[in-house]
Amino acid sequence: MFGRDKSATQQSPQSQSSYHGSQVNATSAQSVHVSANTTPKIETVIGPNCRLTGTLQSDGGIRIEGVFEGNLQTTGNLVVAESARVIAEIQAYNVTVSGQVKGNITANKVEVTETGKVWGDLNVNSMLLHEGAYLRGNTNMAGDVEPPAFEPPRIAAPRPVAAIEGEVDES
Repeated sequence: MFGRDKSATQQSPQSQSSYHGSQVNATSAQSVHVSANTTPKIETVIGPNCRLTGTLQSDGGIRIEGVFEGNLQTTGNLVVAESARVIAEIQAYNVTVSGQVKGNITANKVEVTETGKVWGDLNVNSMLLHEGAYLRGNTNMAGDVEPPAFEPPRIAAPRPVAAIEGEVDES
């Protein structure tokens, strides 16, 4: 179907092993395939030579390598590559910023790598800032964690100096 020759796809293992690097390539392909299944899929990619303006909604992962302006909503993960420039209100499950983002981010987890820069407020459950990352904005973490009750230090009433030294001047 679609012009594929079935005999080409059904090669014997002997014909593949005649190539010296095929076993290494087959093994590495299997390990890449296994690791790709364990990570969430990136379904939408905005390439490095692409500029997109508007509203982007997705149920899958998004990777931005170019320029995006507008609103971005996804139930999946968002990856902002090092070459990316994003000006947007962002709602995503997890966000990794290696490029530049200007706008508020609402997510379960936000990670800003050493090359990442964020100008905007974060509403998150958890966050990770690598050394060298830049963040300018307020961070609000979800949860009803009450701060510990700190009591102010008790200051004793001052006593007269003479009473402390045991001498009383009776004149």
